[in-house]
Amino acid sequence: MLEPAPRYTGYTAYDYLEAGKDYPEFRYAQQLGRVPAYQGLDLSTEQEERTRRLLAEETVISLHEHVQVFPEDMTDLREHIRRGREPTGYEGLSRSGLTAVFDNGMDGTCCISSDAGWKYQDVLFDLGVRMADLAHQDFVLKAESIKDIEYAAETGRVAHIFALEAATPIENEIDRLDVLYGFGVRQMGIAYSEANLLGGGLKERGDGGLTYLGDRAVERMNKLGIAIDISHSGDRTGLDVIKKSTLPVFITHAGSRTVWPTNRMKDDETIKACAERGGVIGIEAAPHTTLSRKHPLHSLESVMDHFTFCVDLVGIDHVSFGPDTLFGDHVGLHDAFAANLSLGQAHGGIEFEKVPYVDGLENPAEGFFNIIGWLVGHGYSDDEIRKVVGGNTLRVLKEVWV
Repeated sequence: MLEPAPRYTGYTAYDYLEAGKDYPEFRYAQQLGRVPAYQGLDLSTEQEERTRRLLAEETVISLHEHVQVFPEDMTDLREHIRRGREPTGYEGLSRSGLTAVFDNGMDGTCCISSDAGWKYQDVLFDLGVRMADLAHQDFVLKAESIKDIEYAAETGRVAHIFALEAATPIENEIDRLDVLYGFGVRQMGIAYSEANLLGGGLKERGDGGLTYLGDRAVERMNKLGIAIDISHSGDRTGLDVIKKSTLPVFITHAGSRTVWPTNRMKDDETIKACAERGGVIGIEAAPHTTLSRKHPLHSLESVMDHFTFCVDLVGIDHVSFGPDTLFGDHVGLHDAFAANLSLGQAHGGIEFEKVPYVDGLENPAEGFFNIIGWLVGHGYSDDEIRKVVGGNTLRVLKEVWV
């Protein structure tokens, strides 16, 4: 793990307010050292130095994370979320080496006014409160453009990009996409695991594909410059989006269904169609998603089995990483919100051995050091590493964003 970024001054979330007076105080999980450090890289001194150099010098972009800090006691989770003030993990981000991160906020667990989540007013509240906090510090930069990412790289900051895992909150109002864009959202899914008015989700028994409203939403997102994500869309909907969009789309956080046969993974046809239109798949690492037959206990090695398969399938120019990590007990979050997140249907009855955390990819602070270290240890060139840790994503964003 890296030393804190020089620009980081120690700011913690909502420092400009008084805990206990302006908002309820909770005990939060450690951002660093919550679980033992990963021991699986076994790098030489030269390889470790190369890993640190690449992490420090290259544009490193995570296509999908949740950079909030969760309560230490997960029985406090729902009450914490209802208060609508999730803290950004500034300390952890200062050790991550990330140049830019797509932060997906609360989304399906956004239960301020309703346990069902996805309510438009709740999402706007979450975005506004998070932006107010970002505005009170000078290390994590609210980013909305390529220039913002470049500025973050030049000045030692982290570019924070708001994203949503589904367009469900717009309901049947296309103009809400413009509002969300105005709030800073620059990447958005079509549907989460549940179908919505735009298209089918990956948990459904049947997938009717992109609706006429979905067609309009894709057109508007193309015009606005919102990158489209099909990670949680059903197979037919995902293919329809790729065909309808005039611009490349992302699969921001998934893996290969050939490597691990669950609905949460993407089939070869979708991954290839995404790549053929210039898009990129970001390899997922949330607990119990990107398992493999070779590494059925979820770890960095399981995740990299999906990476190597996808590189062989579509080429290294179309693969990146969207680890989907957070600061705190990710398995505990899944347990608490299993119904909201459709975990049972996503796993599709496939049995697996549960782990308390994904060894090597437990949180945003450690993920890319270990990813780059694995790539260095397995003989990838600097140019190949440069592509998969940020270059491929940046290429698509330069085409999609206005």
